[in-house]
Amino acid sequence: MLDQLWALVVFALIATGSPGGATTLATASGARFGYRRSIPLILGIAFALAGLVAVSGAGLATSLQAMPLLELGVKAVGSIYLLWLAAKVGLAGPPAPAQVDDEQPISLFRGAMLLTVNPKAWAMALGVASSFAELANEPLLLGGILALVFGLSALVSLTVWALAGGLIARCLSTDQHWHLFNGTMAVLLSASIIQFWV
Repeated sequence: MLDQLWALVVFALIATGSPGGATTLATASGARFGYRRSIPLILGIAFALAGLVAVSGAGLATSLQAMPLLELGVKAVGSIYLLWLAAKVGLAGPPAPAQVDDEQPISLFRGAMLLTVNPKAWAMALGVASSFAELANEPLLLGGILALVFGLSALVSLTVWALAGGLIARCLSTDQHWHLFNGTMAVLLSASIIQFWV
């Protein structure tokens, strides 16, 4: 069981740390707002991911796979939401000085919503639940183990991405640099949608 638990931790760190919509948003938020103001986004994504894998581990998400229309709806809503976020990121200019900055970072709720409507996250959660089902005989215990490991892994991974964004921001000295960075983040966020549909 210890070997399986270690394999789960490694898998969770790789899954939550690999580039995708959540990591792109964490990087962009870290660059624009700094790490401290990006914490609600990070917590929202981590809590939602923990919830998804908990539900999958408890066996409830399996019934969602049997509803193709619901799956299609989640993909469509998730794609539209990510495109809206990508447009918002891409059209943003350089951050305003702190004393006049009215722009707010992504909230905990919106971070959680991002993950909840992310079909890639659902697919990953379902795969994890079936791959590591032998960790616990009880579905609720399995869901709890998966939630703890993935929630903590997401916190670590997204923190690293947000801090990296903060470091990148130090190199962005002109408006043109910021537009290029924001445009790149928007393209990467939009490209992550392709994974939903392939």
